[in-house]
Amino acid sequence: GDEHRVSLPHPEIISTLREGDILLLDDGKLRLRVLTSPSSSSSSSPSDRVECEVLVGGRLSDRKGVNTPSIVLPISPLTPKDRTDLIAALDMNVDWVALSFVQRAEDMHELRGLVGSRASIMAKIEKPAAVKSLPDVVAASDACMVARGDLGVECAPEDVPIIQRRIIDECRRMGRPVVVATQMLESMIEHPVPTRAEASDVATAVFDGADAVMLSAESASGKYPVESVEMQQRVIDRVEESGEYFSMVNSRVSPDISRDHLAYDAISQAASNLALQVQAQAVVCFTSTGGTVSRASRMRMTVPILALTPRIRIARRMSLFWGVYPTFMTMEPNDTFDDLLRRACRLAETQGFASDPKDLFIVTAGLPFGQKGAANVVRILPASGPQAWIDPSSDSHTEWSSASSD
Repeated sequence: GDEHRVSLPHPEIISTLREGDILLLDDGKLRLRVLTSPSSSSSSSPSDRVECEVLVGGRLSDRKGVNTPSIVLPISPLTPKDRTDLIAALDMNVDWVALSFVQRAEDMHELRGLVGSRASIMAKIEKPAAVKSLPDVVAASDACMVARGDLGVECAPEDVPIIQRRIIDECRRMGRPVVVATQMLESMIEHPVPTRAEASDVATAVFDGADAVMLSAESASGKYPVESVEMQQRVIDRVEESGEYFSMVNSRVSPDISRDHLAYDAISQAASNLALQVQAQAVVCFTSTGGTVSRASRMRMTVPILALTPRIRIARRMSLFWGVYPTFMTMEPNDTFDDLLRRACRLAETQGFASDPKDLFIVTAGLPFGQKGAANVVRILPASGPQAWIDPSSDSHTEWSSASSD
């Protein structure tokens, strides 16, 4: 191209543009408004071009992005190369697949059709169209990401914090993990410490209820990748250890029981209440799909959730859930419930969730085991095992070895 004309190798975008639509080039550095297009009733423009007024000019080089905030493109967000890359990624047994530039729930349905049950899918929310249909997009996804880079290009900067909260709240209501990403510690690309505003940005995302916060260039290409990760972890730890965390995070989304997840939510709420009343060390969840665990995580329990599953891929996927420590545990067809409880006690002890045989756990499970959607058991379990109930007020106790005998 030159100073008068540039090429855009996407005819479907040109055919969709209308007079008055806005085009953003190079992450919004350049801004154009459409004057005439092939779809304009009075247009005499050729079918393969649009004429634009340059609102904000500047230098433009090749391979720069184009954003269309004012329109919904009638195209799939998956390019042919994306589809080839997706097959390769699934063959490598990735746990999560994230889709960029989601516009509607149908985009996630398309991805789900390609991925099947081989991985979980995440919607990157970065277009106004996705925000407008947010409940449908969240419902069609296993998790969401607040992708603030392109979201900040296509939306007004002052709208991004509000949209971020809306996305987090909607994900928590539906029991979907949510990640906040982009420019969290941007200055640490070049400097060993962040600005105070960046530290506050990370803290705000945690207070809002994000399950995870993600670094980008800070750890991918910055000068201080390790320090960036350590700094982000320090901020997270400080916020979650503060006295304000649980009251603030739970004030944003009610942990009320959902009719769509009646058993999951009832069991999780009962476990959370029991954990507080008996001062349990952890909630132990047996799960085959992660369903109960995702609903329990949204409630932001004050104790850790030890998620036990016989499916290693489910265990890896649950690493994204807030407050959850996923653990692979073998389950044999002839195992009794007590066998599994004893094994759970050993795993909890090994992972440091109990230091005394009198410590208590709250156990949730669904019987029969392996039945998808089953959530019907809540049990208070002493750390020493199911057959060694200990009166917490008593000084007598059973030795740890008794919990290890089958």
